Amino acid sequence: MLALSACGLLPEQKEETRDWSAQKFYTEAKEKLNNGNYSAAITLFESLEARFPYGRFAQQAQLETAYAYYKDQEQASAIAAADRFIKLHPNHANVDYAYYLKGLANFNDNWGIMSYFMQGILKQDMSERDSKASRESFEHFRTLVTRFPDSKYAPDSRQRMAHLINVVAMSEIHVARYYLNRKAYIAAANRAQFALLEYPTTPATEEALFIMVKSYDMLGLDDLRDDAERVLQRNFPDSPHLVGYNPIEDVPWWKRLW
Repeated sequence: MLALSACGLLPEQKEETRDWSAQKFYTEAKEKLNNGNYSAAITLFESLEARFPYGRFAQQAQLETAYAYYKDQEQASAIAAADRFIKLHPNHANVDYAYYLKGLANFNDNWGIMSYFMQGILKQDMSERDSKASRESFEHFRTLVTRFPDSKYAPDSRQRMAHLINVVAMSEIHVARYYLNRKAYIAAANRAQFALLEYPTTPATEEALFIMVKSYDMLGLDDLRDDAERVLQRNFPDSPHLVGYNPIEDVPWWKRLW
C-alpha cells in the first residue's frame, strides 16, 4: 500500500517532490490538511511515509492520515489507518488519540449525503438508524477511557459514551415500536424488556415499560400487564403514556393514547 501510495502523485508532482525532505513533505501535507484539501493531504502524508518510512515524521504522518480520512468522511479508511497506527506503535505517546479517532469515525458515520438528506430533510433521529456504528463507537471510546483514564480525550469520550448508550437504547425502542405497530406483540414485549434490562437508567425505560403494558394487554396477559403498569406509574407518575389508558376498554391502544 505504501509503494502504491507514492504512485498516487502525478508525474509533475513527483518531479516537484523529488528532493523534498521528510519535514518538507510534512509541512506541505499539514498545510493541505489545514486548508481542507484532505485528499491532497492524504496523498502527501502517504508519500512521506513511503519515502521516509522511519522516524517521527513517518509516525506523525500515519496519525495525520487517519485524521485526514476522518475529516474527508472516509470513515472506514480512517478506522483502518488508526488501527494500523495502534498496531505499529502500541506504546506511542499519542496512541490514545488513535482510539479517539476510531470512536469519532463511527460516531459520525452518517451515510454521507444520504444522511444529510435523512437528518436535514426528514429530521431522522440518530437512534432510528442501525445501531451497529453506535455500538462500535461506544466500544472504542470505552477502550480509550479504560486504558487511558487521564487522557485529555477521556472527558469528551465519556460524554459521547453517555449519549451513545441512550442512542442504542432508543434503537431498541424503535424496533419494539415497529413490532407493536404490526401487532407482533410477543416480539414487541421481548424487545422492550431487553431495552429495560440492558439500559435501565436511560430515557428509553419509560417507553419500554409502556410498550410492555400495551403488548401484554393485547396478549391477554393481565398479570404481566398490571406489573408493568405499576412499575411505569411508580417510576413515571406523570408519563404521558398513562393518560387515557384503561386496559379494560375494548379499544385499540392507539385510540386510547391519542
